[in-house]
Amino acid sequence: MTDAPPTPRHTALDAVHRALGATMTDFAGWDMPLRYGSERDEHTAVRTRAGLFDLSHMGEIVLTGPQAGEALDHALVGHLSALAVGRARYTMICDSEGGILDDLIVYRLAEQEFLVVANASNAQVVLDALTERATGFDAAVRDDRDAYALIAVQGPRSAGILKGLTDADLDGLKYYAGLPGTVAGVSALIARTGYTGEDGFELFVAPDDAERVWQALTEAGTPVGLVPCGLSCRDTLRLEAGMPLYGNELSTDTTPFDAGLGRVVKFAKPGDFVGRQALEAAAREAEARPPRTLTGLVAEGRRVPRAGYAVVGPDGSEIGRVTSGAPSPTLGKPIAMAYVDAEHAAPGSPGVSVDIRGTREPYEVVALPFYRRER
Repeated sequence: MTDAPPTPRHTALDAVHRALGATMTDFAGWDMPLRYGSERDEHTAVRTRAGLFDLSHMGEIVLTGPQAGEALDHALVGHLSALAVGRARYTMICDSEGGILDDLIVYRLAEQEFLVVANASNAQVVLDALTERATGFDAAVRDDRDAYALIAVQGPRSAGILKGLTDADLDGLKYYAGLPGTVAGVSALIARTGYTGEDGFELFVAPDDAERVWQALTEAGTPVGLVPCGLSCRDTLRLEAGMPLYGNELSTDTTPFDAGLGRVVKFAKPGDFVGRQALEAAAREAEARPPRTLTGLVAEGRRVPRAGYAVVGPDGSEIGRVTSGAPSPTLGKPIAMAYVDAEHAAPGSPGVSVDIRGTREPYEVVALPFYRRER
């Protein structure tokens, strides 16, 4: 006999998704909405109006104490003790060999309090690593995954929708910043972050308040075109915006320098940090001999590349591998991100194709991102 698979967890908005007729899927142990109707329509709504997402599967971990910042400096590759209260930073947690365990967003909520947001699939790994790495620091690590529901409203009309429901100064809230406030009369941490390439907000609320906030946003946003959105369009949105996905572009086999994200590694910060020696070696290697570069590919035809497909050079040899691929609703063509040998990774490099089930399909090499919103 084999063990039965674990029962997927449900977010506080599960009943809402089912009432809306969402197609549900198991994602990182959670039963999550994949789409509510047409994923293309959901994608277009976020690009042109607004979309509403349930992101309650993400993992929230809080560090508190006089040395919480120093503990994070040791545990992560970034300089988090230098983060101002109310600001957020994109960073990574690496293993001792420099491989990426997860990419994270860290918010400094107070002088001695930080909120770390991990990907759902890696939340336990991150929690365990932070707990171990905080040993010896005057800091406490707390698992707050059950303390929050996370709702995102994304798109050019998101600020207008949220303004009527909050007492927070949204005009003064910068990108990658957060502040406490109320939304629909309940307490929330309001963050101006996102994973779509659009302006938008992520709202951390108590699970018991999630349905109230969701319904208030729906009522305020429906007249201006807001629609509920699932994980499927979130993936095409982030792909167009050139944002990496853990498990595709990022893994323990990848260092930040391999991923073209070496800028997040702060060697100048005080003290040692986990993976420092390996990452210093990776930085030197990348400078001396550039690794395969994460780059963009746009199809000349209609066939869609998928993760793992070979990227082929002019002489027919393999020069890389696709990490993510999908039809782009905004461009109207299939697109992909791929790790490609440096000599073929420059925009416009000739003769590049993708092997799609034995057929070499021509692709144009372009700089990332594929889409950048007007600011």
